[in-house]
Amino acid sequence: MIVVALPWRPSPWNTVQMRFLLKLVLNAFALWVTTLIVSGVTVKSYDPAGGNFPLILTYLLIALIFGVVNGIVGTIIRIVAFPLYVLTLGLISLIVNGLLLLIVSWISDAMGFGLHVDGFWAGVWAALILAIISWLLGLIFRPVMRR
Repeated sequence: MIVVALPWRPSPWNTVQMRFLLKLVLNAFALWVTTLIVSGVTVKSYDPAGGNFPLILTYLLIALIFGVVNGIVGTIIRIVAFPLYVLTLGLISLIVNGLLLLIVSWISDAMGFGLHVDGFWAGVWAALILAIISWLLGLIFRPVMRR
C-alpha cells in the first residue's frame, strides 16, 4: 500500500483577510439589527435612489468606520479611563461605546451618508444592543473563525 502525503493547505477561513471580512459582515449585520431595534439610530444610504445593494454597502462602510474608530480612539479612551473601568466594574464601557457611536455618526454625516444617532442616550442604548448582538453572533461564528 502506497501512502501519499498531501501538502497541508489552510482553510480559506484561516486567512487573516477572510476572518476580517467575516467580522466586518457580522458587525454590519449587528448594526442593521441595532437600527431596527433602537428608534434613535438610523442609516442613510450613500445612493439617494435607494435600493438594497447600496444600503448593504453603506452598512459595510459604517462597520468599517466603526472598527477603525473603535480600534484607534476606543483604545486610547480605554487606556486613559482604566481607573473608571475598575471603579464602575466595566459599566463605563457602555458610555464609551455610545460616545464612539456618536463619533462614527459624526464622521459618516460629514461624508454625506451613513449612521445617524439622535442623541447621547440613543447612542448608549444602541451600544448596549450592538454589544449583545455582537456577543451572540460571536458565540455562533467563533468556531468558524478559529478553524
